[in-house]
Amino acid sequence: MSDISTSAPDALAASVADHHLSRSRLLSIFGGSAGNLVEWYDWYVYAAFALYFAPVFFPASDPTAQLLSAGAIFAIGFLMRPIGAWIMGTYADRKGRKAGLTLSVLMMSAGSMLIALTPTYESIGIGAPALLVIARLVQGLSVGGEYGASATYLSEMAGTKRRGFWSSFQYVTLIMGQLLALAVLLILQGTMSEAALESWGWRIPFAIGGALALIVMFLRRRLMETENFTKTAAKEDKPQSGVFSLLRHHPGRAALVIALTAGGTLAFYTYSTYMQKYLVNSAGFSRVEASWIMAGALFVFMCMQPLFGALSDRVGRKPLMIFFGLAGMVGTVPLFHALEGTSDTMTAFMLVMAALIAVSGYTSINAVVKAELFPAHIRALGVALPYAIANALFGGSAEYVALQLKDWGVESAFYWYVSGMIGLSLIVYVFMSDTRRTSLIDRD
Repeated sequence: MSDISTSAPDALAASVADHHLSRSRLLSIFGGSAGNLVEWYDWYVYAAFALYFAPVFFPASDPTAQLLSAGAIFAIGFLMRPIGAWIMGTYADRKGRKAGLTLSVLMMSAGSMLIALTPTYESIGIGAPALLVIARLVQGLSVGGEYGASATYLSEMAGTKRRGFWSSFQYVTLIMGQLLALAVLLILQGTMSEAALESWGWRIPFAIGGALALIVMFLRRRLMETENFTKTAAKEDKPQSGVFSLLRHHPGRAALVIALTAGGTLAFYTYSTYMQKYLVNSAGFSRVEASWIMAGALFVFMCMQPLFGALSDRVGRKPLMIFFGLAGMVGTVPLFHALEGTSDTMTAFMLVMAALIAVSGYTSINAVVKAELFPAHIRALGVALPYAIANALFGGSAEYVALQLKDWGVESAFYWYVSGMIGLSLIVYVFMSDTRRTSLIDRD
């Protein structure tokens, strides 16, 4: 009888503890996601408002030349992401996922506030674009570390059965950050004149982002650390994270991340970030029309991520990536040609939506796929660095390549470039293992 009477309270205590742990895990997932939202809002505000601030920093008579200059600095920010991934990924592996997330959002805040306060070219000459470059370099370092830390954090916090679903919230918040940037743009377009927006109104979203990032920094300091990191950190003989360790012990997996990312990141930045400018600069829509088209499409795109993530928990990660590869390789060229020939906003919305549905096969699960490839002691770096390299080469350069080819009079070559890169990644998707079955997260 005493055994029964003592086991009941023990069972109740265990149940309460499990409930508390699940609640803490859920709050940590949403806390980490909220920080990711602010990080990517700050990152995408630059792209959303480039149409307005480009003349302020790069005076020129040709709008395409102004956008090329702004796009070049956007690409420079991507070039810093591998360095940020190296520094911040190693930091998150050694000091903790929570520490890495907190530091990255602080750096993003500093970059946004610098852009908000930078004088115009007319005021300080070449110093204006120079300060803009510095701000984007800082933000590039921040985002380079953010991706690996947040992908690792969410993947480790999620349970085995629903890891695809919960980790998909990285792109939910990433897209939400982009959507929030567009929402701010639409609000300012509706409440301010074009002249005011071009003169000073474009500074408002950067100031908002800098302030929000400071708030998130304090919130992230209260997050729960992942059990995977805690267990690994407690081992006396644990191997250290670092670039040489990554290249020596996991070169194949690092190369695999670059290869599977190349086509996906190029497609994502083409269909989401560059698409807004394409609708204005090539398809002939007004800036307001293009903003509304992208806002609607990105909202639906955001809502699809958990659905695709949950599907990957049932059928595996591999089928979704193959779906993206086939649809993107076959559909990109005809889709862009169709956009060239339409002036109807609903038709344009449906075409953009078709592209984003296809790329959801990559975006919804790319974080968890990479996290499942590496052991805990080097997971943040293993996810962040190869991904950042692929982003610097293909994602960050997408806008600049597209505008340069347009400037040369061969814009359609960009469509084939995107299609070809997706095709190369498709080959990788077909032959790689399904990480849902071989996940190293469950072996930590």
